[in-house]
Amino acid sequence: MARKKTAGRGSVNSPGRGSQGAGGCMGELRIIGGDWRSRKLRFPDAGGVRPTPARTRETLFNWLSFHTAGNDCLDLFAGSGALGLEALSRGAGAVTLVDHTPSLARALRDNLRLLKSDRGTVECASVDSYLAHRTREPFDIIFMDPPFRQGWLEAILPVVDEQGWVKPGGWVYLEHESERATPSVPGHWQLHRQKTAGQVTYCLFRVSISCAPEQEHTA
Repeated sequence: MARKKTAGRGSVNSPGRGSQGAGGCMGELRIIGGDWRSRKLRFPDAGGVRPTPARTRETLFNWLSFHTAGNDCLDLFAGSGALGLEALSRGAGAVTLVDHTPSLARALRDNLRLLKSDRGTVECASVDSYLAHRTREPFDIIFMDPPFRQGWLEAILPVVDEQGWVKPGGWVYLEHESERATPSVPGHWQLHRQKTAGQVTYCLFRVSISCAPEQEHTA
């Protein structure tokens, strides 16, 4: 993830990845792998939204390996759609992209139409309201790249677990500021890989098949 401002991207109350900035400037995202490799997509530069860098995405999808293809993914704080659209390009069966900012949600829908993909669904909603009540089957993979320094992971990780948003045997990807320790996760989430690049630490967890409740731990 590129350098982020303290005001986060997906926050309901503050500008950033999930809020439209002044001036109407546009950013550009390049898909780096899969069917849409090298395709360039535009999105509103909504208060400093920054796509996850190509190198980080390449590392993540190398970690996931063949687990992306055919699976159902959830991209929270979707912003530009860097993670969700990359997953679709690499064969994900379906991706739900959640962002509360109307301009970003419109751009995500426009880019899905441009890519002629019917496997993506965009939810224009705040992440906390979307996660509050699960009314569908759980996901195989969840991407969580929230605004920094706002306590989002600490707030939503318990909800993701308690509401059963990820399948047993599924995967959870987190990004957080590198100056802080990785937030506590449920004990049945096993750290698979972790790496720090500059100001960002990113982690991939595997959810235990048994999903037996255990004491929370910090990675």
